[in-house]
Amino acid sequence: MAALLKVMVTPDNLHTMLKNYLKVAWRNLVRNKVHAVINIFGLAFGMTISILIALWIWDEVSFNKRFKDNERIVKVLHHSSDGLHINTFNTISIPTAEELKDKFAQDFEGIALYRNGRATLTKENGEKKAISQGFYAEPAFPAILSLNLTRGSLGDFTDPSTILISERLAAVLFNQRDPINQTIKINNESSAKVIGVYRNFAPNTDFNKRDFILPWSHLLATRPWVKRAYNQWNNNSFYILAKIAKRADLKKVTNKVKNLLVGKPNRDDHPEIILQPASEWHLYNEFKNGKNVGGNIQFVWMFGLIGVFVCLLACINFMNLSTARSQKRATEVGIRKTVGSSKAYLIIQFLSESVLIAFFSALVAIALVWLALPWFNNLANKEIVFPLQAPLFWLAIFLFALLAGLLSGSYPALYLSSFKPVGVLKGVMKVGRFAEISRRSLVVFQFTVSLSLIIGTVIIYQQINYVKNRPLGYNQDGLISVEINTPDLRLPGVYNVLRNELLNSGYVENMAAASNTATGINNHFDGFDWPGKQPHINQSFGVSYVTHDFGNTVAWEFKEGRGFSRDFPTDSNAVILNEAAVRYMALQHPVGETIKFEDVPYKVIGVIKNVLMESPFEEVYPNVFMLSYNNLEAITIKIKPNVSTAKALKAIEVVLKKYDPASPFAYSFVDTDYADKFSFEQKIGSLASLFAGFAIFISCLGIFGLAAFMAEQRTKEIGVRKVLGATVFNLWILLSTNSLLLVVISFCLAIPISWYMMENWLADYDYRTNISIWVFVLTAVGAVVLTLATVSFQTIKAALANPVKSLRSE
Repeated sequence: MAALLKVMVTPDNLHTMLKNYLKVAWRNLVRNKVHAVINIFGLAFGMTISILIALWIWDEVSFNKRFKDNERIVKVLHHSSDGLHINTFNTISIPTAEELKDKFAQDFEGIALYRNGRATLTKENGEKKAISQGFYAEPAFPAILSLNLTRGSLGDFTDPSTILISERLAAVLFNQRDPINQTIKINNESSAKVIGVYRNFAPNTDFNKRDFILPWSHLLATRPWVKRAYNQWNNNSFYILAKIAKRADLKKVTNKVKNLLVGKPNRDDHPEIILQPASEWHLYNEFKNGKNVGGNIQFVWMFGLIGVFVCLLACINFMNLSTARSQKRATEVGIRKTVGSSKAYLIIQFLSESVLIAFFSALVAIALVWLALPWFNNLANKEIVFPLQAPLFWLAIFLFALLAGLLSGSYPALYLSSFKPVGVLKGVMKVGRFAEISRRSLVVFQFTVSLSLIIGTVIIYQQINYVKNRPLGYNQDGLISVEINTPDLRLPGVYNVLRNELLNSGYVENMAAASNTATGINNHFDGFDWPGKQPHINQSFGVSYVTHDFGNTVAWEFKEGRGFSRDFPTDSNAVILNEAAVRYMALQHPVGETIKFEDVPYKVIGVIKNVLMESPFEEVYPNVFMLSYNNLEAITIKIKPNVSTAKALKAIEVVLKKYDPASPFAYSFVDTDYADKFSFEQKIGSLASLFAGFAIFISCLGIFGLAAFMAEQRTKEIGVRKVLGATVFNLWILLSTNSLLLVVISFCLAIPISWYMMENWLADYDYRTNISIWVFVLTAVGAVVLTLATVSFQTIKAALANPVKSLRSE
């Protein structure tokens, strides 16, 4: 016998043996088509989800890593203490950049101020226009990012009349023509010559869809307030991008510069500078009380675990469906063992079948991923490209399929190969207690994971809806925003004429302008002083410059005092505070008090309810509203409620074109802009619901397999019960009880797991919902209904079977 085994494993016949295994495996698949299709597609669905998740994770973890020397590229952030909490800002003051250049030049390869911008870019002859996002940046900015120029050169990027544009923008404005040395009009207020065309920023960067870079000198020439900011250490309205020197250590450089702001004018807020590398901008973007607490990385881990679990669920399905056919494969095992086949060879035979199925499943999964990727990109707001020409991807798929096949087939192979030939050939096959417990445990695991995902998904949507219903402090109905693209509209005389024409159009109820839209604050300043201020605290306040009619246009809700009025010339030195600012300043009677900003006194004339202008998931920031016509960036228009919106927009466009004919009429509805603040959470919720849906589908396949196995094992019992008078309903109850019991156990396990995970997730939000009991109740009811629907097919089929056939051998 030993000699025979030795012959069987020689290299000469190993190929023949493997070929035989695969041939037998193929015949089994063909002979049992329905079972094979269920197994292949069940495993394929799990693989599809896992591959999509893997592509999503790869896109996330490679964010901002396409920049050359990305490990040395940093943003300059800073902590600011208000005496109670430490807040972290990714914006900073201009003098900070100047001091970094003067005192720490040896530690940096480049330092550049920059500011985000939106501009209307018009081809010189006016035939083509584009509204684009971009940057105003200092000369070192392109070099820090190793900007890939496909045409032209950086040239004299300090010249305010030059511009760099992306390939995407070049195609829009110039089509196939060479854009170099062509002239572009900027916001109908200045012109710039194209000196270079750069390759589009990669989709998975923070600079995606930024299609122009204008010199910093252009911002200075067109925005006078920026010049004043060179002397304002407390004007945190700018970004600093830097590149660490080659031989410098990031931690050491951070320690050297962290106290740079200490002792500077109007910076008694215990400021501390931190340098955050490019690899952390996207994934580690959240700070709590001065500590980095992660951010998007939590979703990478969450979806990574979901991908692993979904694949495991699919593998468990394979195990349960394979062992459910044990009665049919038992005779085969008995004959093979009788003619001399060892347990090891039987294990290899069954593993060959599972690996073959896994590779078929992988092919189906690749096809499904290919078809689903455009839809998935839209759902996830990604631009993931199928890595068709990446050898590493195909190697990963091969190893993934092989591992899935071995994992899926391991338990069935060990279980089926353990049958005793004497017993199975006599028709006596007893299922071991351990095997039964294992099978049930796998189903419990499946449903525990699936129910946890469903509960988590519901809570995510519950949180989003809770925040959506949060009081805004103003009325969004009929509000539209239009960015100011021409300096003429910043002149009080022109502005007032424009406003009167819009009001006289018959479609506009009110109109105002501000340094920001109704859904954002662009400026944050330190340097405020007020009666009773403690010397050890200094809060950065959001500052919004508004025209007289802004409060009436957005319908501020006043707690006390009044709004800005043309009847009071002294309002030029007045401020309006929100509730958060009053609470922070601890002003008992704020109206009539005098506060100081950079040693200039301002009288408080009104207090409004908190207006939600920044993150809806956080507490409202202390905001100060000042009257000014010099810093206007956006117009807010209130359309009358009883008029046609389409007609109103046409009338507004006609009026605006008179004062800014070169710019296209670009507007946005304020309620839509506000809804965009939830886009990331909604994408996460959509992805989670997709994955949870597939998980519960795969779990239902698992319970289907278990029901099939139980029906097969109890065939004779069912026959006897029917002969003794049992009805179909009695048998349905009998066979469904076990499945329901497993679901109940799974639900009891899923409750604490999902509650713990979602409590930790909600803890990251200042404004959060509470987890309601109805989430668990509805999930439980849905799981029971779905389980009964799944097992009913097998149980009713078994209950309706002719008992004569099952009892014929007795």
